[in-house]
Amino acid sequence: MTGELLFGLASAAWLGILTSISPCPLATNIAAITFISRRIDSPRAVAITGGLYTLGRTLVYVVLGMLLVSSLLSAPVVSHVLQKYMNRLLGPILILVGMFLAGLIEFDMRGSRLGERVSRRVETWGVWSGLALGVVFALSFCPGSAALFFGSLVPLAVKCESRLLLPMAYGAASALPVLVFAGLIVAGTRAVGRAFDRITQFEWWARRATGVLFIGVGVYFSLAYVFRVW
Repeated sequence: MTGELLFGLASAAWLGILTSISPCPLATNIAAITFISRRIDSPRAVAITGGLYTLGRTLVYVVLGMLLVSSLLSAPVVSHVLQKYMNRLLGPILILVGMFLAGLIEFDMRGSRLGERVSRRVETWGVWSGLALGVVFALSFCPGSAALFFGSLVPLAVKCESRLLLPMAYGAASALPVLVFAGLIVAGTRAVGRAFDRITQFEWWARRATGVLFIGVGVYFSLAYVFRVW
């Protein structure tokens, strides 16, 4: 495994974690946690449902990633353009995504009550409801998750020519809060509330630190490949 691919996997996992604790996706993850914890009397059911939820989210991002990356790389003209101009495109893309993450530009982040509605509908499906929730919630893109997936993960996967591994790492990481809380519930800990508070505080700093980093890398790519300063 090349160093570039390892770096890409680490970056994809971090983008997935950042997605999972961003306000809108975190709301759906909280809905999933609430839904899963209704079976707190059965640790086995909690663990299986949490695992299936993660699988559902991962499958969606893997399928979308494979379709997008494969189509971009397989089309000769598009592939040639990407190979020639990807470094130039990455600069402005990273700057825009970084400005969004750092709070310098904003989009309407009002979420729907989709989580609650879907949770009620699939409540009778048993542990397989976790798979359905994972699929539906992953498809419920909001500005934050769309920016991270389409604006960061897909270009990164194209650059690394990774149709499977990077989307898989991103998808699994995007369900991390649910896995953590499922583990806490299974372990019978009472620290669930404190853990949620820590995640909320961490998101604020992680989001902005990543935004600043994206802006810095975007400026470097723009200067190096667009303006050819060096």
